[in-house]
Order: sequence, then structure tokens, then C-alpha cells
Amino acid sequence: MTNTDKIKLAQNIAVIAGIFCSVVALLLLLNFWQISKADPIESKALEVLVERLKEDPNNDGLKAEIRSYDLLARKAYFNSQWQIQTGAVLLIFGAIILAFALRVYYSAKAKIEAPEKILENEIASRILAQKGIVISGVAVFVLALAASFASVNYLDKYNIEVAVTETKPQSADEGIQVIDVGSAKSDSMQVAETGDSDVSATVATDSAKIETAPAVIELTAQSIKNNHNSFRGPFGQGITFHKNIPTRWDGAAGTNIAWKTAIPKHGYSSPVIWGDKIFVTGSDKESREVYCFNRTDGKLLWTGVADKIQGSPATPPRVTEDTGLSASTVTTDGNRVFAIFGTGDVIAFDMNGTRVWARNLGVPDNHYGHSSSLIVWDGKLFVQYDTNRGGKVLALNVTTGETVWEKIRASKISWASPVLAQVDGKYQLILTADPIVAGYDIKTGDELWQVKCMMGEVGPSVGFSDGIVVAANEYAKMVAIDAKTHQVLWEDDEYLPEASSPLAHNGLLIIATSYGVLACYDLKSGEKYWEHDVGKTFYSSPMYADGKMYMMDNDGVMRIYEFGKEMKLISENKLGEHAGTTPAFANGKIYIRGDKNLYCIGK
Repeated sequence: MTNTDKIKLAQNIAVIAGIFCSVVALLLLLNFWQISKADPIESKALEVLVERLKEDPNNDGLKAEIRSYDLLARKAYFNSQWQIQTGAVLLIFGAIILAFALRVYYSAKAKIEAPEKILENEIASRILAQKGIVISGVAVFVLALAASFASVNYLDKYNIEVAVTETKPQSADEGIQVIDVGSAKSDSMQVAETGDSDVSATVATDSAKIETAPAVIELTAQSIKNNHNSFRGPFGQGITFHKNIPTRWDGAAGTNIAWKTAIPKHGYSSPVIWGDKIFVTGSDKESREVYCFNRTDGKLLWTGVADKIQGSPATPPRVTEDTGLSASTVTTDGNRVFAIFGTGDVIAFDMNGTRVWARNLGVPDNHYGHSSSLIVWDGKLFVQYDTNRGGKVLALNVTTGETVWEKIRASKISWASPVLAQVDGKYQLILTADPIVAGYDIKTGDELWQVKCMMGEVGPSVGFSDGIVVAANEYAKMVAIDAKTHQVLWEDDEYLPEASSPLAHNGLLIIATSYGVLACYDLKSGEKYWEHDVGKTFYSSPMYADGKMYMMDNDGVMRIYEFGKEMKLISENKLGEHAGTTPAFANGKIYIRGDKNLYCIGK
């Protein structure tokens, strides 16, 4: 091939690539414009149908129409996402071809041996033409990038404005504040008592704190089952092993209410139990706090304040009202209680409220607020820290707070919480986010497996039972995965949760949607057994207890069902205030956090 032929070929390829990039970029921009004008998820028609349903809640035909419309909206959303991703890849590919063709073109032009004598104005014309080609190529490339980024990131995000305390660069472990429990000052613990009246705090004296050091508790599977030490109970699986759980009460009338007590600061963390103590968190712009109550009478035993932590932001990050700064549930190993807040602060107290260690993981880039809960096992505190900057999971030493291992994940932001599952006799940490569901070795943090099957803003944690992992998310799909072979067993997209985590147990699967539908499936096949449309919002997660399924709606009404293949509603019980948290259980008792109070249900 002669040099002239190379020039012509490169020129033709550059023209074709330029036209290709321009067309794809234009289509992407049109796609972006169309979605911005009529987002399939934010449908006015669907809102009208929902309003009509509120006026006529028993209209089954209208319910079916809403479900069909919602399914079409989800499919339209998925289709637009596929078009955007495919267009972006084609755009980049075309830009690369264009750049390569231009490179070959100019290299070949430079090799012409004997230029002919040409007029000065002709030379100027050629130079102008060359500049035009370069400028056109750059313009197309910029247009391509603009279209790609504009289309992929069309969902608005909160602008997080964080004023961070100025500190010198440091490693992750240098930010740990470790306190010697034996030499802790008397003001490191705040002791308070409360009834239904205002909270009054008193500081314990040195003489009151002098006591024999408690024996170290060994965390075992049985001790975890005997308590309720994390979000959704033992190992985060939504199963409690306690018996004689109440099925009828009335919070407003006081019927079957053992006690209720005011919680000093608001929060969305669920209660956690160890022995005779129950823990929740609360926060506002001024402070973030951990509360320990007496499980017998509801008195506030102590308040632990998460303050003076190196690297903690001077001004809390911007969060939404329905998440706040204390949405994550604490966990405990019986020796210490661990909490994490929306500031990125992780803190550990002993069971008497003395601070043991504290550190800041970096302010989470999260446009709602951090809500992934903690879980503890094998001497490690596990933290799922998926933010807008990328995903990662950490294991911290429970005694010192130092990092045992840290793994970067191929995931985007997530609000789900880690679940511990025993697979082939070994425990692994199972996390879900966009786009992966994955299992991790608790000893090393190594990723054991992953399945790409999720998308969107993932809030529900996984369900696990009989070696099957179930992940689901609204506007995505529900997927059942064999934890041993890592194969997808079945998929479904009819009923999908927004925040409520799936409950898997004894061959059944329970799903609770944000628009008020409960659905029961066969865990292994995906066959749907029953559904119950209650028309209320579900953010709480369903719990299995004593042969029954307990489900709290956001209005504070707990519905109790027989756990079986047929829908049998046992009772509906009003708390008397709003509640979107997940309850904790003990023998003969249920503990529920409302908007303002902590309740003990039982005789």
C-alpha cells in the first residue's frame, strides 16, 4: 500500500468514525433529554392511580392496573439504562478509532517526499483544512464524553458539604483513639435514669465506678442465639430463637406493655439486646450518642457520647430526615458495644459505658446518610462501607479498633448491612450492592464469590437459609443464589423491597415492599404462595419468632402471621406512635423502638 493510499484510507476511516460518534452522541443526548422530561420511575399517571386507590382501597382491578403500570415503568427504566451503557461504550470505541485514524493520517502526510510547488493561498487552505479536521475531532470527542457522563449520571445527587477538622495526613490506624479502661476518668461515662418524663443525667463518681472487672465473655453461636446482638438478630438473618413471644398488645391503651421509656435523641437504629441490657443510638447536629437501658424496667443506665474523635468532621455531613446520622444499628459481643454514625465515627464502649476506643473511617460520601449496620464475630467488627466514592469492607479488631483487613469492592454505594452465613461449615460475610452480591472470607477478607445481578440504590440486606442467598431491590429484581455453586436458582421482579430485607427460613421466603404488599415464596423454586396488600409503607424487616412472622409498618402497626404456605393473619397491634425500625426479641418479650419511645411488649 502506497503512502497516498494510507492517507486516503485513514481519511475515510476518520470521517466514518466522526459521523458514527456524532450520531451516537446525539442519540445519547436525546435519550438524556427524554428521560429528564419524562422519567419512567417518577410517573404522574402512577401517582394518580395510587391516589385513586387510597379512595377505593378494595378495588382489586385498580391494584392490578397499578402493578402492571409499575412493572412497565421498571422495564422502561432498565431499557433506558441499557441504552445509556451501550451508547457510552460505543461512543468511547468510536472516539478511539477516530483518534487512531487521525494519527495515521498525519503521520502519512508527514512522509510525502517531494511536495509539489503550490500557490501560497493553496497552502493556507490546506493548513486551514487540517486545523478544521483536528478541531472537529476534538469537538466530537468532547461531545461524546459530555453525552456519556450526562446520560449515565442523570440522577441528581445531594451536594455534600463537609467541613472537616484540619489534621495531618495519617494512616487509617493512626486515627484510632484507644482508652485504658482501668485508668479512665470519672467523666467518661454518663449515667442517667428516665421514665416517661424528661431525661436527667448525673455523672458517676470515682468511688461508684470502683468494682471488680467483669469476666470476659466468649462469643459463640449459642451465646448469640441466646441474645439479640445485631440488626435482624443472630448473624443478621432475621431469625430469633426465643419462645412465648406476645401476639397481642395496644401501646396507646397500655395493654400488655411492660414499660416504655423516652429515648433522649431521635434515630432509626433498631434495638439490640445482651443479657439484661438493651442498646439503641440517637443523634442530632450537636452530638451522637449510644444509650444503654435496663431491659427489666426500662431505666437508662448510661449514655456514651461519640465526641473528640480524631478526624471526625467539625460539621456533620448533610443527610436526609428519613435517615439521619444514627440509622445504623449497633452490635455487641457481650464485652463491648460497637456503634457507627453518619459522620464515619466508629466507637466502642464496655458494658458499663466506658469508652474503649474510637476512630473515624472518613466521612461517607452518601447522599442520604450512612445506614449499614455493624456485625461482630471471630474477634472482628465488620463494617460495610460502600459510598459514592466506591465500595469496601473492613474488619476491625474488637479490642483495639485497628484494621485487621480491608478490601476494596467492585461495587457502588449501598445502604444494606452485612450478613454472616455458614456455608460448608465455615462462616462467610455476605454483602449486596450495585451491581454485585458477594461472599467474603472472614479471616482474610478475600472475595470467595460474586454474582452480578443488582442495580440501583440497594437498601435491603440479603436473606439466607438452607445454603441459599436471596438478594432483592426495588426497580431491579429478586435473585436466589446457591451459596455453594454460586449459580442463580431463580429470578423474579413482581414484588421488590425498597428498604425491608428478605426473610428466608424453613423453605419459605417473605418479601415486604415499600408500597405495602407482603408476599410469600418457595425459597428453592420461587413459586409464589400468597400475597397480602395492607396498603402501608414497610421499612422494617420481617422477623421469624416462635413459629410466626412479625412485620411492623411505618405507622407503628405490627401484623403477626402464621409462618406457612397459606396467609393466616393472627393479629394487628398498634404501638401508638410511628415506627420504622426492626424489633428485638427475648423470651416472652418484644422490644420496639418508636419515634420517641422504647417499648417492652409482654407481661
